Amino acid sequence: MDPLASLLYEVRSEGALFSKNILAPPWSIGFADGTPLAVVTMLRGSGWIVPGGDAAPVALGPGDVAVVTGKEPFSVTDDASASTEPFYVVHPGYCTTADGEDISEDVILGLRTCANAPGGTTVLLTGSYQVDGRVSARLIDGLPRVLVVPREGTAGPILELTDSEISRDDPGQQAVLDRLLDLLLLSTLREWFSRPEADPPAWYRALADPVAGRALRLIHDRPARPWTVTTLAEATGVSRATLARRFGDLVGEPPMTYLTGWRLALAADLLARTDATVESIARQVGYRSAFGLSVAFKRVYGTRPTDHRSTPAVSPVG
Repeated sequence: MDPLASLLYEVRSEGALFSKNILAPPWSIGFADGTPLAVVTMLRGSGWIVPGGDAAPVALGPGDVAVVTGKEPFSVTDDASASTEPFYVVHPGYCTTADGEDISEDVILGLRTCANAPGGTTVLLTGSYQVDGRVSARLIDGLPRVLVVPREGTAGPILELTDSEISRDDPGQQAVLDRLLDLLLLSTLREWFSRPEADPPAWYRALADPVAGRALRLIHDRPARPWTVTTLAEATGVSRATLARRFGDLVGEPPMTYLTGWRLALAADLLARTDATVESIARQVGYRSAFGLSVAFKRVYGTRPTDHRSTPAVSPVG
């Protein structure tokens, strides 16, 4: 499994929050803070994503798919220069005015569908991930605030299927929408990473290298193996010096540093999401004992593994 697959596997949607918005100009829709990852697309019409802060608005054409990262609120509008106040702000399951007044009854047309004009010709679709954890952060932290993959005016089969499924309420519907959002995110990121204007994370660029890419795949496939620079070099068919140089130049850190970061990210998420013992988790991710994991965990995250279970949202020290 390559690093992109490993990271996306941990960013799987569960309880995806979809919002279909039918709009007539002038319009502006706000999206509340708290969502670390959102997919935004114009099924029909065009608009602008306004990320907030000092970031410039980003154009979104018909069929384009954007990924917005970070928990800060953002908005989508028909005219980025007009400073139109949001007609409504989308929250999980309800809508408010910009001042916080609940107006769900006024704008919700049906299941997962809102509108400022039922006959509007612009259709905006968003899907948000309620994800957290150190593994998902390794992907999200490597992405810009907003990235866009142009679709040249065509929605594509995934979006067409999502559009047809979003207003249904059949048994298992949430699972269908979760998997559609996963597929939409995966296809968008994969295409964006391959575009010349993209600036993908160093580890993604390194995948194309026969030495660094092979080492990355081995680390992600078998994190529990007792890897050393020597054994990784032997597995990739090069010398220790060659592996260290190529990996460091392309990934931006030594192979053992990357391995430690990946092991600890896996351990942090296992601690937060399972009841497995620290000893068991240590062995799953490549440490011989709970003590060894605890020492490394404390050094990188600034807390002990047992404490992490009650306070999972930790950041690396430094």
